[in-house]
Amino acid sequence: CAQDYAAYAAQDHDTYRRLYARQEALLPGLACDEFIAALPSLGAKDRIPRFDEINERLHKATGWEIVAVPGLIPELPFFTLLANRKFPVTDWIRKPEEFDYIVEPDVFHDLFGHVPMLFDPTFADYVQRYGQGGLKAHDLGAGEKLARLYWYTVEFGLIRQPDGLRAYGAGILSSVGELQHAVRSNDPHRLPLDLLRAMRTRYKIDSYQSSYFVIDSFAQLFGMTAPDFTPLYERLATEPDIEAGVVLPGESEVTG
Repeated sequence: CAQDYAAYAAQDHDTYRRLYARQEALLPGLACDEFIAALPSLGAKDRIPRFDEINERLHKATGWEIVAVPGLIPELPFFTLLANRKFPVTDWIRKPEEFDYIVEPDVFHDLFGHVPMLFDPTFADYVQRYGQGGLKAHDLGAGEKLARLYWYTVEFGLIRQPDGLRAYGAGILSSVGELQHAVRSNDPHRLPLDLLRAMRTRYKIDSYQSSYFVIDSFAQLFGMTAPDFTPLYERLATEPDIEAGVVLPGESEVTG
């Protein structure tokens, strides 16, 4: 759909402004360097940005563009958009009474959480590769398993920087509570990213995550997803799921 910019009320812009200001203040020491460097590319902080203005900068940086959607979209169109370097961004924004929590992603989550990382060339290439792999997974009936990889990387991924663990996942970066929980809390388990392990692991949709997966670099993430996933899907079909928050015997957790 087109972004109906005129439909945003003054209250909507104020909600975006307050969300942006609160979240930006939390980023130092918690968000990855690439995200912090790219955040100014979103443009205005005091109002909901215009998608076409962001696209001028984004396309020049990595060849991506954002497209407006009315809400969550089905698996196949989602994969198709990503495979063509188009990222779906919800055009509606939460109500003031939903300021701290929403059930489905809104324009603040999508813009603030996802779009800055698309300015990083390596991460942007990973997201496209994920979309291309998603089209194949859909044909093989493995879309649900692959969705877990998206959850544990694009939405809730952690990266190990020289100065400690940092968040790069949009679900973390756009959440006032989960940002501290994911990076600093002693409660969740943090494991090195293993593709099979991540795609076997269930996740939580109604609370902070109890399991996170950690990468050492975006180049590592991109390289891990280069091989054909068909053998992985065959293994996944024979191995049981793992509940979130479980550490298997022999697994070593990542520390800051």
